[in-house]
Amino acid sequence: MTEPDTRRALVRLEADDEADAEELDRLARRLRAELGELDVDLRALPAEAPAGAKAADPVTVGSLLVAFSAAGGVFPGLVETLKEWLGRQAGRHKIKVTIDGDTVELERATSAERQQLIEAFVQRHAQG
Repeated sequence: MTEPDTRRALVRLEADDEADAEELDRLARRLRAELGELDVDLRALPAEAPAGAKAADPVTVGSLLVAFSAAGGVFPGLVETLKEWLGRQAGRHKIKVTIDGDTVELERATSAERQQLIEAFVQRHAQG
């Protein structure tokens, strides 16, 4: 995506403390596959494995740079996909989404709390 209305978000998966490097790798691959079904461009960014963990593939364990069109409601769909993905996971994982230095942390909060937070974040960044 090279259009002038392209936005970029940094999406970082933070697995709960119980997850080892292998599980984090598995989670990151599933998340990336699901995001790959959206109308976005994905690029994996290398990250360090958690302290004490075995070395993991830096392409799958770490952050994703997600490029998307500012028009057409792509960003709200991205955030909704992340929220739904988190809701299907057994662990207490978190996903941090950062746009222009503004970060929202998605985790297992009550539905009402999560919805309020997400709506405010989407409103700030959906218009471009």
